Amino acid sequence: MPSALILIADGTEEMEFTITYDTLVRAGVACTSAFVSDEIREGDSGSYESNPPFVKGSRGIRILPDTYFSPQASTPEKYDLLVIPGGAKGAETISGNSPVQHLVREYIKAGKFVGMICAGSLAALTSGLEKQPITSHPSVRDQLKDAFEYSEESVVVSGKLITSRGPGTTFPFAFTLVELLLGKEKRAEVYGPMVFPKGTFV
Repeated sequence: MPSALILIADGTEEMEFTITYDTLVRAGVACTSAFVSDEIREGDSGSYESNPPFVKGSRGIRILPDTYFSPQASTPEKYDLLVIPGGAKGAETISGNSPVQHLVREYIKAGKFVGMICAGSLAALTSGLEKQPITSHPSVRDQLKDAFEYSEESVVVSGKLITSRGPGTTFPFAFTLVELLLGKEKRAEVYGPMVFPKGTFV
């Protein structure tokens, strides 16, 4: 069974996180969400590994991650896919995290998939990835367009790096990840019971 590590931080875009997580689970991917903190929160108690706090998303929805982000527990030997969602504040925290940057490079080097969506694509820049096709939310385009071959396609696949634009492209993004991990047949199998409107492209 393929496995995926999906990062989350305060300010992460809820749709990009939950739709990706949910679609991967429907396809049989073992998913783990890991909280990337931007500070030491006062009043936290319990195990660092097993008791992360509720994350407040970009629209104020609270989500309970599965675990804290641990670089040692997040290596490409343990997962087939690393996902970095957007949301301005969350993407800033995740893309600015040095261990995350290292992991992005390690996943690519190991031939594992890395998915970034919306402002999460900033992690490609902060991780020092080579110039290649990429997309993102329009709000961060100017930060990426000189360092990468910028595209406005809904989903861009460049080797093991998969990028997408925002909340509205999350389903195509998630289904692309499913297809890369498990094939076109699994993508179609998951797509059908979700009952998208006729003509919807995902």
